[in-house]
Amino acid sequence: MEIIAFGVQADEKPLIEAAFAGRWPVHCLDTFLNEDTAPLAAGHQVVSSSVNGILDARVLRILAAGGTKLIAQRSTGFNNIDLDVARDLGLTVARVSYYSPYSVAEFAWTLAMAVNRRIVRASARTRDFDFRLDGLMGRDLRGRTAGVIGTGKIGEAFTRIAHGFGMNLLGWDVAENPACVELGMKYVEKDQLLVESDVISLHVPLLPSTHHIIGSAALRSMKDDAILINSSRGGLIDTEALVHELRQGRFAGVGLDVYEAEAGLFFLDKSLEVVEDDTLARLVTFPNVLVTSHQAYYTVDAVGQIVDATVQNVEDFEAGRRSENTLVPAAPKE
Repeated sequence: MEIIAFGVQADEKPLIEAAFAGRWPVHCLDTFLNEDTAPLAAGHQVVSSSVNGILDARVLRILAAGGTKLIAQRSTGFNNIDLDVARDLGLTVARVSYYSPYSVAEFAWTLAMAVNRRIVRASARTRDFDFRLDGLMGRDLRGRTAGVIGTGKIGEAFTRIAHGFGMNLLGWDVAENPACVELGMKYVEKDQLLVESDVISLHVPLLPSTHHIIGSAALRSMKDDAILINSSRGGLIDTEALVHELRQGRFAGVGLDVYEAEAGLFFLDKSLEVVEDDTLARLVTFPNVLVTSHQAYYTVDAVGQIVDATVQNVEDFEAGRRSENTLVPAAPKE
C-alpha cells in the first residue's frame, strides 16, 4: 500500500517520513491537492490531504478512478471534502479529531496581544531605530471581558488563559462546557456577548449554520474598540463587511490567522506575484489588522500529534476498523 501526501510543509516532511518509515512508502508533495494535481495520486491507495486541499466532486472522482481508497485528512476541519460524493464513490474518509488545543489557543492570544500592544508596528519602527511610543498605546486586559464563541477544547484553553489574565468571561455555544463554567464563564446569547466583550475570539467549526456568523450586523454591534480574533476558519467572518467597518475607523485590533478565500494563497509564496484578491489586499493595509497564514496549529507538538493520528487512521483502514476520526467508513464488502 502506497501513500501520497499533498500540501506537506518543509518542517512537516521529516515528521511524516519518520512516522511512516518501516510501515508503508510515503511520497510527500509540497503542492496542494486540486483538480490539476489529483492525477499525481494515480496508483496510490491512500491520499493524505491538507486543510487547504480541494476535494470536491471532480477531484474525488479523479482519485477514485486512479485507485485511491482512503482520504486521510491532516486536520480537524473537513469542510473542504464533499463527503456525500466520497460515500457514493466508496471512498473512506478520516480526519484528525484531536490535537493540542493549546497550540491554537495560545496563538489566538498571541494575535490578541500583538494587536493590543502594537507589536508589529513597534518592531518595524525599532528596525529603523525609531524608538518613539506615539501610536503604541494598548490596554490592560485585567478586568476587561473576553467573549469566547465556541467553548470546546480550544475555546476552553483560550478561556483558561483569559482567566489567568483576570478577565471577565462570556461564552456562547450550543452546549455549556462545565470546565469553563467552573472558571467563572457566564453563558449568554451571542448578541449579548458581541455587545459586551472587549476581546472576541472564534472557536467554532465552519458549518452552514456558522458561515458568516460574524456578518455586518454582528460587526456593527461590537464595541468600537473591541479586539476580534479568528484562528478557526476564515468563512466565519464576512470579510467584505469587516473591511467596511475597518474603513470607518472601528476596532482596536483584528487578528486573523485564517481568511475565507485563503485557498490558493496561504502556504504559498506569492511575494513576486500580483495578488488579485482586492479584499485581502485592502485588509492587510489597515494598521490595526494582523494577518497570519493559518499557522496557529503549527507547533511541533500539534503537528506531531496530527501525523501520529494520520498513521493510526491508515492502520485502522488497513485493519477494517472505525474510530472517532472516521468521517466516511469503508463500504461493506459484499
